[in-house]
Amino acid sequence: MSSPRSTLDHVARHGVRTFTPRWRTSPLTAERMERLLPRHAVPEAGVLDRESWFGRSAPVVLEIGSGHGAAAVAYAAAHPEHDLLTAEVHVPGVARMLALAEPLELRNLWVECDDAMPLLTERIPSGSLAAVHLFFPDPWPKGKHAKRRFVQQHTLTLLADRLEPGGVLRIATDHDVYAAHVRVQVAHHGGWHVVEGERPHWRPSDGFEAKGLRAGRTVSEFALTRG
Repeated sequence: MSSPRSTLDHVARHGVRTFTPRWRTSPLTAERMERLLPRHAVPEAGVLDRESWFGRSAPVVLEIGSGHGAAAVAYAAAHPEHDLLTAEVHVPGVARMLALAEPLELRNLWVECDDAMPLLTERIPSGSLAAVHLFFPDPWPKGKHAKRRFVQQHTLTLLADRLEPGGVLRIATDHDVYAAHVRVQVAHHGGWHVVEGERPHWRPSDGFEAKGLRAGRTVSEFALTRG
């Protein structure tokens, strides 16, 4: 594993992605996306405007990498007073999330079917988010891939700017290497108040969390607020 200092990137590295864009689109996925995405998609261009995007001015929560969407759907169902904006590149995962949301008739679940970084850097203004969720991101466990982990100095700076005063960044991982990486990054960055071990009561324990627990791994929870 590389030393912590080798991963302390204060600016984004050109061309480095935190995800691998590989998947197959089935007829079921295509049908779900065509039928359900228009109800939940945000505009393809422009800066976040709550009234025009969501039809109201409510607190906005961003989930980065919503996967198959169980946590996103659970949060939206439990917090109808919030608008949850998800950013996910994996189209089959988005389609599955939309299918989960359909019978609940959720009106506060929104989708950006793309990388979260352009959304954060170009379309979300400072102080616009009540919370950011990063649940079970790709751990990139090899030291040579540490630069691909989402939590870096530059992303912590970016998220701190996009959060409103008192806003919370929640991170969960079932990989000890990633948990240690988060601790190093946050400590070096400074200015964050960190609470470990608080698991959100609304988050279901399926998906990556259940897989990690079955494998005997420990889930680390972080709640970060700006100091």
